[in-house]
Amino acid sequence: MVRTKDPAVRSLLIDRAAHMLATRQPVTLRSLVDGTGVSTMAVYTYFGSMDGLWRATRQEGFTRLAARLAAVTLSEDPVRDLAALGAAYLSNALDNPDLYRVMFDAAADLEDLGAADRTLHCLVSGVDRAKAAGRFREDVDSLELATQSWTVGHGLASLVAGPLPRQALAHGVPLLTALFTSAGDDPDQCRRSVEGGWHP
Repeated sequence: MVRTKDPAVRSLLIDRAAHMLATRQPVTLRSLVDGTGVSTMAVYTYFGSMDGLWRATRQEGFTRLAARLAAVTLSEDPVRDLAALGAAYLSNALDNPDLYRVMFDAAADLEDLGAADRTLHCLVSGVDRAKAAGRFREDVDSLELATQSWTVGHGLASLVAGPLPRQALAHGVPLLTALFTSAGDDPDQCRRSVEGGWHP
């Protein structure tokens, strides 16, 4: 009889591996499973190898981010929605701090190499919507502006996870307002939109 894999065990090992990497603990088969109640064989059962575990751990970060972005309800205001996507990015980073750090560790491959691109494409689509609505200039490079928006979120996430208090997330409103205004949006309308979507 073939045993059904338990997704809770898989998740446990991924979260533990991410935590150990984020806190710079040496990760071995034994240290990974120590105190978890599962055997070292579980790593092979669920991931095939330690390399498979690293790929799955990094992938899980993008999987959770994609789910968080997909949960954002789009409105008639594309600039508000861009701010809401940025807030969702931040919330995901703060809710999954260990996985968030591992996501950007290029030393490990992804199981699905397009996962990172697809999360960024959510922002690219948002910029395209704002251009189509006349909020941003038509000559704005959608990928460039989406990347700049992602950079704002990444910077705030890194700082709040480290030396700055959570209140620093409020800086997202003037930062995104300035960024989107530079793309052609009306300053007052832009700030109202960003404030409406920025709730990390």
